[in-house]
Amino acid sequence: MRQKIVAGNWKMNLEYNEGLSIFSEVINMVNDEVTGKQSAIVCCPYTYLHSLAQLAKNHPKVSVGAQNCHQEEAGAFTGEISARMIRSVGAEYVILGHSERRQYFGETNELLAKKADVVLNNSLKPIFCVGETLEERESGQHFEVIKTQLKEGIFHLSTEQFGQVIIAYEPVWAIGTGKTATAQQAQEIHAFIRNEIAANYNQEVADDTTILYGGSCNTKNAHELFSQADIDGGLIGGASLKSRDFVDIIKAFN
Repeated sequence: MRQKIVAGNWKMNLEYNEGLSIFSEVINMVNDEVTGKQSAIVCCPYTYLHSLAQLAKNHPKVSVGAQNCHQEEAGAFTGEISARMIRSVGAEYVILGHSERRQYFGETNELLAKKADVVLNNSLKPIFCVGETLEERESGQHFEVIKTQLKEGIFHLSTEQFGQVIIAYEPVWAIGTGKTATAQQAQEIHAFIRNEIAANYNQEVADDTTILYGGSCNTKNAHELFSQADIDGGLIGGASLKSRDFVDIIKAFN
């Protein structure tokens, strides 16, 4: 069922005790201040997952996710983390296909399709990222780029499997740059994604899919973005490192 969600991506930031402190503050503020049905997910480094998952117990509005996982179930892959390991420490979500993983680690749509499979096979929910670069947008390729990312990355999933997927649209040109797509630009892409889902599955599946916006969403623009018909929340980077800002973004739904 379509949900209102704000997910934080801490990336490679915060020391362990800092992370625990911020997450504890988030839990307390969400419990005290968030009056609607929206929920929060914090995607933290692997080393914090178990501790944050323990803190989140008995707090249904706050969940924990990983930022990535390996595409194989297990094996001789020194330094890698499997979906099964992530699930075993109490996490519920995994970000897949973030633009930084695509850009810096060469992750392809084919690889991400395998990761989506292994995540779902281990009862985790993928937050699957799609989005175009500035060059792709300016050359008018953005719709085709996103369509291909969806088709090759997750449209092989069964209807039941796809029902577990959250999609995050992140215009690469608006991540960490201070630039933000206008609410209208973001809505246009979100509507396009929903139409592609309907074409590949059906309208009911499309209407039930949560689609997040992930491009420099902050306390100033969250309300306008979240007011758009097809934007169901945000994937938040820098602002998720400050508990007050993160919770204020969550409260944009109130």
